[in-house]
Amino acid sequence: MRNKTPKRRVKAKLCDDRAPATHTHDVWAMDFVHDQLATGVKIRILRVIDTYSRYAHVVDARFSYREEDAVSTLERDCKKIGYPRSIRVDQGNEFVSRDLDL
Repeated sequence: MRNKTPKRRVKAKLCDDRAPATHTHDVWAMDFVHDQLATGVKIRILRVIDTYSRYAHVVDARFSYREEDAVSTLERDCKKIGYPRSIRVDQGNEFVSRDLDL
């Protein structure tokens, strides 16, 4: 029998040094928040927060969020605000995509 080789995904760079942010636009934290409307429809909210100033740069709610939508939202808002030095994400399955890693 032939052995199946596992599919290799592009993994995000692991950061061993998690130094605290020293100024604004240094480190941003990105996460999804889930909520439900009164009609029962679920929504997903992308939040991008500056860890130094605790200012929410992006709060974008949609009914469905794909990785292309997250990348386009980040690109659009970073062109207006400016790019951070690094972005932290959690280990959730929302941020496991090739588009977001690139």
